[in-house]
Order: sequence, then structure tokens, then C-alpha cells
Amino acid sequence: MAASSAFPDAPGEQEQKRRPLLAYAQAFRRLSRRRAHSARPEAMTILEHLEELRLRVLKAGIALTVATAFSFIYSEQLVDFLTAPVGGRAGLASIEVTENVSIFMRVALLAGFVLSLPFVAHQVVAYISPGLTRRERIWLYTLIPAVLIFFLSGAAFAWSVMIPVALPFLINFLGIPTHPRPLNYINFVTSLLFWIGVSFEMPLAFFFLAKLKWVTAGQLLRGWRYAVMGIATLAALITPTVDPVNMGIVTLPLLALYFLSILLARLA
Repeated sequence: MAASSAFPDAPGEQEQKRRPLLAYAQAFRRLSRRRAHSARPEAMTILEHLEELRLRVLKAGIALTVATAFSFIYSEQLVDFLTAPVGGRAGLASIEVTENVSIFMRVALLAGFVLSLPFVAHQVVAYISPGLTRRERIWLYTLIPAVLIFFLSGAAFAWSVMIPVALPFLINFLGIPTHPRPLNYINFVTSLLFWIGVSFEMPLAFFFLAKLKWVTAGQLLRGWRYAVMGIATLAALITPTVDPVNMGIVTLPLLALYFLSILLARLA
């Protein structure tokens, strides 16, 4: 046996020994190419990152500006729609020279934001997608339409459920006659629509984070107590009143969205 070990292996045996090594080498090369392709932002310099970010922000800003300018066409109709719960524009009383212009611009800006939201979301996705895998990029681009749908769902909830409860409470409080100012009223309504719409994006955010393996359904479930405290604090900031009824109207849907986020994270 010792003498036979001094002779070199036959060509067939050498090929069999090299075959697993060649397979590992090929797999390593494929993995290296994939990482090199997906890690393109890591190869960029800080200045290149900042330049790309500047271009993305510039494009998003142009889209918002164009959409807001387009919204000027129907801003008066939107003002009529938003002031319907207080009797239309006739139910408001301006006391400042620039007040009417301010509410016109604020309503147009909110409408422009909604119109440009898919494009803005696309710019955010395009900026971070090179650092993701192909599967993660597909999921991220698929979620872009859902961003607009969830935002509009939140705004619809605020308009149809929250505002009809909050307005009578605020206007009739203490029985003192109230004549809302246009700027104060529009700021109140548009802020509520905007922030509730943003809050409804929570399930999408947690779903994508779960896809990236940054969070898990178990982690979200174990942290439900902290979530309740955070949601209650957020509801207190969003709600225009301090009464428990209006806070509950905000808190309960946000809690439902949090547990929906846990379900989506489980499915991710």
C-alpha cells in the first residue's frame, strides 16, 4: 500500500478530484458577479451618491411643481368640496388679506402631492433599488401603486369618519357661536387628511422591511406594547382635540394597521 501511494493518480482519478473544485469555482464566480452587480452603490463615491440623490430629489420636486400647477385648474372646486361640512365658502370668514390665496395654494399643493405621489415613490425606489437583489426590486416596484392606494384610503377614512365627528365637537364646544377662518379650517382639514394618509402606509413599510429581513413578524408581535404607546402618542399629535372619542377614532384604525402589518410581515 505504501509503494502504491508513490505512483501518481490516473488521469480519470485526477479529473474526478478536480470536478468538485471546478464546480465550487464556477459557483463562486457566479456569486461574485451577482454581488458586484447588486452592490453598485457601494462602489460609488460619496459625491456620486450625493449627485444621484440630488437628481432624484430634483426630479421629484419638478414633478410636484408641475402637478401643483396643474391642480390650479380645479383648486376652487376642491375648496368647495373641503368646505362643504361647514356650509361651503360662505360659511367661512377671512380676516387677513392673504388668507384666501394661502388656502388656494395649500389645497393645490395637497392635490399636487397626491398626483405626483407615484412618481415621487418611483424616484425613491430607483435610488435604493441598485443595492437590492432582483427579487427585492420586483417587490419594491410592485408596491408603488399600493402606496397611492393606501394613502387615498387613509385620506378617505379621515374625511368620512374622523372629520364628521371632530368638526361638530369643535364648532359647538361650550355653545359659543363659531365662524371658522378659511386658513385655520383648511389647515385643520388638509393636515388631518395628509397625516392619516401617511399613517396608512405603515403596512406597506413593514411588509417591505420584512422582505429585506430587517424585521420579522415575531419581533413586531413581541413589541406590540411599545407599538400601542407609539400609536397613542401619534394619535395625540394628529388628533385636533384632546377628547378620548376623537383619539380613539385615530388610535383603533392605527392599531388595526399595525396588526395587519404583522400579518403581511408573516407572509413576506
